[in-house]
Amino acid sequence: MAAKMTFESAMKRLEEIVKSLEAGDSPLDEALKLFEEGVKLADFCNKALNTAEQKVTMLTTSSDGEMEQVDFGGKDDGDAE
Repeated sequence: MAAKMTFESAMKRLEEIVKSLEAGDSPLDEALKLFEEGVKLADFCNKALNTAEQKVTMLTTSSDGEMEQVDFGGKDDGDAE
């Protein structure tokens, strides 16, 4: 896999692989190679999404009027007032 692959380019290639595998025209050896590449691309995309989610934060105003940074993922939803 290319060292400078972007999420978008990985998704585009993954879509191409899925279409090719769904068509069913590839010989078994080629289909297995495409599947393996697809698994690697899916893993790359999943890691990229997880990293992006960790970076996303939301600014909110606390009860005393101060701005505070809160995780966007809503992991503390159970503590909501």
